[in-house]
Amino acid sequence: MEFPEDFNQLELLNTHGHLIPRGASSLWTGSKDEEEEVEEENGDQSEEWCLEKEETLKDHPKVLILWAAENNRLSTVHRLLTADPSLVHCRDEDGYTPLHRAAYNGHVDVVSALIAAGSKVNARTNDGWTPLHSACRWSRVVVASFLLQYGAELNAQTNGGLTPLHLAASNTTAFRTDAPRTLELLLSQPHLKPELRSNSGETASEVAWRTGPHHALFEMVEDCVNVVPSHE
Repeated sequence: MEFPEDFNQLELLNTHGHLIPRGASSLWTGSKDEEEEVEEENGDQSEEWCLEKEETLKDHPKVLILWAAENNRLSTVHRLLTADPSLVHCRDEDGYTPLHRAAYNGHVDVVSALIAAGSKVNARTNDGWTPLHSACRWSRVVVASFLLQYGAELNAQTNGGLTPLHLAASNTTAFRTDAPRTLELLLSQPHLKPELRSNSGETASEVAWRTGPHHALFEMVEDCVNVVPSHE
């Protein structure tokens, strides 16, 4: 598909970010606020409901581990990987791995278990998203920090040229309160390349000025002026 030269992928994310594929079993098409309500409801699901869900998926281990990773079912993830270690590398139709699923939902214990089982930290979806992109898009700062410790590519770019910093910078006040913390985490990394531009030509700083309330944080990576008087 061809897009016009002035096509802005981040504007599309901000207006239709809730439609980003989040697994083959996810058909959610509501607003972000509604999505957070659904997440809260899912978090309150009873153990009985979860066990019934697992029972319906027991003959489909690939679907089950993706669901389990997304829904923080750590014991189920362990059980499935013990039976078939190769499941750690399975993908849904959009290229999301169990690690992507756990990352965008902020399940750090599941992320840890999947990495310990050999999950590729820099696996790419069909659109070029890594688990770090997913964590930063949804302001999962603890997971993002964990992924960076295990070799996540800080400056990885999606097919549209977006870095994790671009995605973190695009989060507005409508997003969860960890958005500024996620930005601070990325901006504090010594090997960050904040000058990288997306396919639409924007740096993450420019995105933050245009869409987000946290643009002042980019002063962390601006060139400093030496104000100490010279004694030469």
